Amino acid sequence: MQPEVLLPLIAYLLVVFGISLYAMRRRTQGNFLNEYFLGSRSMGGVVLAMTLTATYISASSFIGGPGAAYKYGLGWVLLAMIQLPAVWLSLGILGKKFAILARRYNAVTLNDMLYARYHSRLLVWLASLSLLVAFIGAMTVQFIGGARLLETAAGIPYETGLLIFGISIALYTAFGGFRASVLNDTMQGLVMLLGTLLLLAGIIHAAGGLHSAVDKLQQIDPKLVTPQGADDILSPAFMASFWVLVCFGVIGLPHTAVRCISYKDSKAVHRGIIIGTIVVAILMFGMHLAGALGRAILPDLHVPDLVIPTLMVTVLPPVAAGIFLAAPMAAIMSTINAQLLQSSATIVKDLWLNMRPDQINNEKALKRLSASITLTLGALLLLAAWRPPEMIIWLNLLAFGGLEAVFLWPLVLGLYWEKANATGALSAMIVGGVLYAVLATLNYQFQGFHPIVPSLLLSLLAFLIGNRFGDSRSATAAISSTDQ
Repeated sequence: MQPEVLLPLIAYLLVVFGISLYAMRRRTQGNFLNEYFLGSRSMGGVVLAMTLTATYISASSFIGGPGAAYKYGLGWVLLAMIQLPAVWLSLGILGKKFAILARRYNAVTLNDMLYARYHSRLLVWLASLSLLVAFIGAMTVQFIGGARLLETAAGIPYETGLLIFGISIALYTAFGGFRASVLNDTMQGLVMLLGTLLLLAGIIHAAGGLHSAVDKLQQIDPKLVTPQGADDILSPAFMASFWVLVCFGVIGLPHTAVRCISYKDSKAVHRGIIIGTIVVAILMFGMHLAGALGRAILPDLHVPDLVIPTLMVTVLPPVAAGIFLAAPMAAIMSTINAQLLQSSATIVKDLWLNMRPDQINNEKALKRLSASITLTLGALLLLAAWRPPEMIIWLNLLAFGGLEAVFLWPLVLGLYWEKANATGALSAMIVGGVLYAVLATLNYQFQGFHPIVPSLLLSLLAFLIGNRFGDSRSATAAISSTDQ
């Protein structure tokens, strides 16, 4: 165990809890659900940009992505940069229209929006079940990433690190709610930027300069410095699939969509797009380049996911390593708190209150239930992460793809197509979700494309066909008025 590494991390966690306590005291009076799960829709541009970025940048970006860059080379760094428009797409396509309708429907969750648009309880139950199953997989990945960081960088046993990490996350999310989540995201985004630049500079210095690092990669395997990457993995079909999965499809992620209904005004959206895109560019390029160049310093790692925490303690002084350790921890914590809060909202708002509508004004019961559900989910995730796989990026992408296959078309077409109806949306959700699960389980790639591509295409076709047979009960007036 390394005290020099641990002390900055402990200080960071204390700051996180301090921000959560501040957020609890800043809670506005009134609708508890609106405050706890949306922060009373009060985010400004900088906070919006940072919370979207911090929610999007996860263990996959700080652990799994650099691990893949370590294994496949500089080509993976180029591949990672196709995620650059993710914030612009999310706020640009959902943004204003989504927020106006959410305020009109008084929607707290994505499923509130879907019900107000399609008037189908069956759709809400299917969406809720899909969200919870996928989020359990996605959050398990984040827990594994956090525990591995503590294990490698601070010398803490994996199980102990998992307990420290998981309990901290569950507590501050359960009691701080959305406001604590986004305030911590803002601080964590700044920590991620500082940590990324610090580590990348340390790696280049330790390798003897950028040119020397690239030469060493070429000596290890010439394909590490080609656009195709080692094993020629980066085919055009793979790259197109990756863009759909980690950039375009992000529009359909529930925890991203909820951020798009909680900002203050249109100025916040415009500022959020610019700041968020810049921050994503720096983080994606810096972390993946660090992973790729890290192979010049650590050529024989057997578990690629360990490259960043191992580099951290190799190229940085202990105190600097402790400061950097907070960066991937911040990425992981900010993603988990968004997903954990959204899962809790789904159980409390979309499922329990649908069965017990008489409890909607019982603020005391809702506070107790919301915190209890969040803590229970945290405990279940600890158990799920107890025995981790070697490369977490694939498990993370599997969960992300499942959410996108279910939610993308019902969400986007519900906003922009007045004649969209519940039958079409249900058809798309079922076909997209089932097809993606089958193809991903069998690891079947048609013509080299990731399962997300045929799943989204056939999901869209199912929506169009199903829509012809359904009752067109759309929110036409509400949608039309947002364009005026």
